[in-house]
Amino acid sequence: MAETKVLDALGTGRRKTSVARVRIRPGSGKITINKRELEEYFVVPQDRNAVTAPLESCELRDKVDVIIRVHGGGNTGQAGACMQGIGRALMKYDSDLHEKLREGEYLTRDSRMKERKKPGLHGARRGTQFSKR
Repeated sequence: MAETKVLDALGTGRRKTSVARVRIRPGSGKITINKRELEEYFVVPQDRNAVTAPLESCELRDKVDVIIRVHGGGNTGQAGACMQGIGRALMKYDSDLHEKLREGEYLTRDSRMKERKKPGLHGARRGTQFSKR
C-alpha cells in the first residue's frame, strides 16, 4: 500500500456526550488538552493511558505533537473521545496505520449513552410504586 503522510491531520472523537477535536503534527511528543498538559488535565492514570494508547500502539508517542479541544461529559467520556479522535487523526496522518488502529479498536465509536427519561416515569425505565389500596 502506498504510504501517505500529511503535515497536519485532524480527527473528531465522540463518547457519551463528549466531543474531542484532535490535531496531530510532527513534533516531540507533547500532548495538550484544552491548553493544559496531559498529566494536569487527566489526573487518573487509566484516562491518561486511554488517551495515549493509539500513539503507543503505532509507536508514534515521541514523534508527533497532539493538540486536543474537548468538551461535554465527564473525565472517562472525554478520555474515550480523545482516544477515538487521536485514532482517526493518525489514520489521516499515515494511512498505513489503519490496520493497527482497527485491531486496537481505536476507530470504533462506543455508542453507549444514557437512556432518555420517558414521560410518566421517574427515570428512563423506573415507573411509579404500585399501591395495593
